[in-house]
Amino acid sequence: MKIVIERAALLRALGHVQSVVERRNTIPILSNVLLKAEGGKLSLSATDMDLEVVEVVDARVARDGRTTAPAHTLYDIVRKLRDGADIELDVQADRNLLLLRSGRSTFQLACLPADDYPVMSGGQLGHEFLLAAAEIKSLIDRTRFAISTEETRYYLNGIYLHTAKNGEVPVLRAVATDGHRLARVEILLPDGAAGMPGVIVPRKTVMELRKLLDEVDEPVRVELSESKIRFNFGQGVLSSKLIDGTFPDYDRVIPVGNDKILEVDAKSFAEAVDRVSTISTEKSRAVKLALGQGMLTLSAASPENGTATEEIEVAYHAASIEIGFNSRYLLDITQQITGDGAQFAMADAASPTIVRDAADSSALYVLMPMRV
Repeated sequence: MKIVIERAALLRALGHVQSVVERRNTIPILSNVLLKAEGGKLSLSATDMDLEVVEVVDARVARDGRTTAPAHTLYDIVRKLRDGADIELDVQADRNLLLLRSGRSTFQLACLPADDYPVMSGGQLGHEFLLAAAEIKSLIDRTRFAISTEETRYYLNGIYLHTAKNGEVPVLRAVATDGHRLARVEILLPDGAAGMPGVIVPRKTVMELRKLLDEVDEPVRVELSESKIRFNFGQGVLSSKLIDGTFPDYDRVIPVGNDKILEVDAKSFAEAVDRVSTISTEKSRAVKLALGQGMLTLSAASPENGTATEEIEVAYHAASIEIGFNSRYLLDITQQITGDGAQFAMADAASPTIVRDAADSSALYVLMPMRV
């Protein structure tokens, strides 16, 4: 294999694929990126056996071939080379060395055989549909904060993507929960998605996909089966195994009949919560909301730091109530509110609260209260 490629193109592609590679690997080949040159293109692949990212970039190919090279080391080298430089990659078939030249710099990297590299992509997955990149970003951004990090409840370690109905309207719904808060966001069901199985997309896949989507404008082709999902966009493909588990019946935790309705300016409310919570202990992060006619008093206290209170005017006309929340969870949810107003529907101090964006009915959040 012998190619010449622009530094910017190689750096961008390496940046996309190398983040999949774990820093510590018991299998040496998984620390490497697979490089394959043919037909004026360089293909780069990286995998951790659960997730694979492949990206194709233009290159001047003098000799077709393929090899694998240490992913993080190669990325760091290319990152430190001069802007605008051309990079030559040269692999002799009889030597397990990648020769990298750029200007007066020369590096030799130890390679491992390309034949040993595991490949995940390929094959038909059964269900296929198109989604706008902006729609996928919206589904991810408004739910990922609620993904559980508790490994024992592995079936909560991702976003549950499935079809549902909002009234009579078919929708594609994304749900995430960690048992303390729940995020449910939906978009109109795209053509071809009807009949797809409900799937749980792992947290790492969600995070890697979100990074890749920052540079994507065109629609993304989504393919999935009960065990695998694939996203095709531009010159890149992300393939991933799905979490093999059953997502809980989340509808059971969404309360009905919460009749105490609070309407606030989302930005002012979030700023007030942030200020008051400065005093709360790092462990509990508790903030108390005391509601009366047209007025909300936020308060926090800790034995070490003292107390804090702040009053804000709100739209509230129900019976007085005091309820406590984890301030971090409150802020996570209010940051997802795209409009000016947030609506809180409460029942009592011990029951789940529903939070909605007053300007967007496609998103619903549930937050468990805490004792304060």
